[in-house]
Amino acid sequence: MTPEASEKEAGAPPALGIGMVGYAFMGAAHSQGWRTAGHVFDLPMRPVLAAICGRDESAVRAAADRHGWAAAETDWRRLIERDDVQVVDICTPGDSHAEIAIAALEAGKHVLCEKPLANSVAEAEAMVRAAEAARERGQLAMVGFNYRRVPAVSYAGQLIQEGRLGRLRHVRVTYLQDWLVDPEFPLTWRLKREHAGSGALGDLGAHIIDLAQFLTGELLVGVSALTETFVKERPLVSGASAGLSATGGGDVGQVTVDDAAIFTGRLASGALASFEASRMAAGRKNALHLEINGELGSLAFDLERLNELSFHDHTEPAPSSGFRRILVTEPEHPYLDAWWPPGHALGYEHTFVHQARDLVEAVAAGTGPVPSFADGLQVQRVLAAVEDSAAKNAVYTPVPSPSGTGGDAA
Repeated sequence: MTPEASEKEAGAPPALGIGMVGYAFMGAAHSQGWRTAGHVFDLPMRPVLAAICGRDESAVRAAADRHGWAAAETDWRRLIERDDVQVVDICTPGDSHAEIAIAALEAGKHVLCEKPLANSVAEAEAMVRAAEAARERGQLAMVGFNYRRVPAVSYAGQLIQEGRLGRLRHVRVTYLQDWLVDPEFPLTWRLKREHAGSGALGDLGAHIIDLAQFLTGELLVGVSALTETFVKERPLVSGASAGLSATGGGDVGQVTVDDAAIFTGRLASGALASFEASRMAAGRKNALHLEINGELGSLAFDLERLNELSFHDHTEPAPSSGFRRILVTEPEHPYLDAWWPPGHALGYEHTFVHQARDLVEAVAAGTGPVPSFADGLQVQRVLAAVEDSAAKNAVYTPVPSPSGTGGDAA
């Protein structure tokens, strides 16, 4: 009896073969998610790590062994052609997202693509068109904004949807890192426009734009922005690079992306928003902070304390009111019914487990997963408006409205 027949006879959920393109920082994080989701959640399908792909044969083989992938490929086209792959997970630099995603959808595969969706609005629009056509054939496409899957962030969204903050007035979001403070840090792909699209803006700003729109349920309609590249030349990479680390040599090259971006914006309701994204904030490792103020209350979240949410109910009597700390570890909180007893904290890697769970459940049910490619396109439009505004010395720049493409942010 074959393993498939044995599973069917035993009533085991059907297998869902995963093929992943990319094996570095995000590849490791996504591998953790796929490997763990079926062991934590009672899923309708069982994720199987079928194949991982990368250009360096020895490195991708080592990644396959380390993370539990059954096979390794060096050509993403061969990975897409594999019969044991039903979902293609794209963890590559942004310059290859569109080509891989469109080819995978046209080949009848479901697609998960890391953020930002693409390096340009035109590429993102092409990806949305491919996703819409594939949806008619039963294939699904999702973009990987993993911070939506932090239980405290999801719970914040629930509080806002319940009207606990009332009419929203202010949104403030910052995302600060310091891994580029050293001017001798090498010129990796993240510092080249042709590969990354933009710098801190696309890398970090995409996350906080998505969070602002996801939590408020509103779109940004216009922005006013400034960007800056503080270190304009860096040593060329001379050795191996992985994640946010690399070694450099004597020759230098031009940095062609921003180091930091600051912008204000207006939401569709008239609420005001401010954003700051930097990879040059000394002492800040992965500091994402958000605060949302409304007529009835406020909430705040800090990624470095990701199991906590601060909430203020402004309808309470003033002598006893104030921000209170909510420990988001109860089984009634989003995602937490399958994890540990109350008070036992989760971490960064669990966002990718939740992401995998949500996509598997969407595939099994045939329902559109969120965030959709259309949501990724909306973020791309905001990123483009920010760059346009910054090029014009912070001139207020409208964000084009969605043109018939759906999504949960719209």
